[in-house]
Amino acid sequence: MSDILFRARELESYGIAIRRQIHKNPELGFELPKTIELVEKELVSLGYEPVRCGKAGITAAAGKPGRTFLLRADMDALPMKEETGLEFASENDCMHACGHDIHTSALLVAARILKEREEELQGTVKLMFQPCEEGVAGALDMVRAGVLGNPNADAAMALHVVHEKAGTVGYSWTTACASSDVFAITVKGKGGHGAAPHNCVDPINTAVHIHMALQAVNSREVHPDEMLVLSICEIHGGTASNIFPETVVMKGTIRTMNPEVRSFAKDRLVQIAKQTAAAFRAEAAVEFLHEGIPPMRNDTILLQETTGYINRILGEDTCYELPRMTGSEDFSVVSQLVPSVLYWVGTGSEEEGYPYGVHDPRVTFNEESLHKMAAIYAGTAMEWLREHS
Repeated sequence: MSDILFRARELESYGIAIRRQIHKNPELGFELPKTIELVEKELVSLGYEPVRCGKAGITAAAGKPGRTFLLRADMDALPMKEETGLEFASENDCMHACGHDIHTSALLVAARILKEREEELQGTVKLMFQPCEEGVAGALDMVRAGVLGNPNADAAMALHVVHEKAGTVGYSWTTACASSDVFAITVKGKGGHGAAPHNCVDPINTAVHIHMALQAVNSREVHPDEMLVLSICEIHGGTASNIFPETVVMKGTIRTMNPEVRSFAKDRLVQIAKQTAAAFRAEAAVEFLHEGIPPMRNDTILLQETTGYINRILGEDTCYELPRMTGSEDFSVVSQLVPSVLYWVGTGSEEEGYPYGVHDPRVTFNEESLHKMAAIYAGTAMEWLREHS
């Protein structure tokens, strides 16, 4: 067992206590007052000088002048009622169903280890506690607020839980996660009596045809080798069985691994929605609900280096290759600007008694993985600075 892993294991109860406190009080998006207070209090107690960054982010640093390695943990939860029955279950209508409470706690444990061994650091380790990952807006907000500067980050790493064997560490070469663009299509027709469709412009019929026409973008307009997922997951319209509504709203996402395909799909979404609506005498307005995020790009050299570090910290063959994921992770914003890696740390498989995955109200996590994540955070940063000083 490496000395970093041994120390992380000694601090396991400390990390779990913090995790359970965060888990009981989940918060959303940029509105994280209790979580921010806890993180800042812990950092100050460890000897750090935390600094607010952007709307609700926190940064802190350990080490000495030199090259800088950034470690990211996200802090926000999901708007869902918890159904685990755990003694430390959420006390409100939100839930840490994506493991961000574990990420934050693991980085705090790592912060403690890094502070204890600060004299050994051959450069600076910068800690990035990020809000609003679920809203895919937190990383961009912190980047615009200067998180990658003062001192400038030379490399970066994020960890995320995954529904796999506890303690295993997965990765994907090059593009690890898809981009994400959330859109809303508002179809405007002419309302009226359900018995007189000739006097109306039916927005429901129009919306159905738009939905069907959009399927051709993937099946007929993009090369079969490319990954593109264009999904409409909400359709709202109408208030009664005998009234044509005035409008219908559809919402969905576009995800792809290729920036050019991303741009093409967004353009075609607008064209198809507007032109199909016009064919049925209706109108369509398309709105992208945020700026979106690019695909997550794992830097090849950094991935090769860090898999070696992790295997030395946790044991040979800990790391394994995962298929790229069609889901999104807004750490991708950082990955476009600084050599970065994203790893998926197993927190319990179905075979180990953890039947539910993330974003499920019944999901639970094996807390023994927390100290291993902390060891990965601290040990990887220390090793990278040692090799690149």
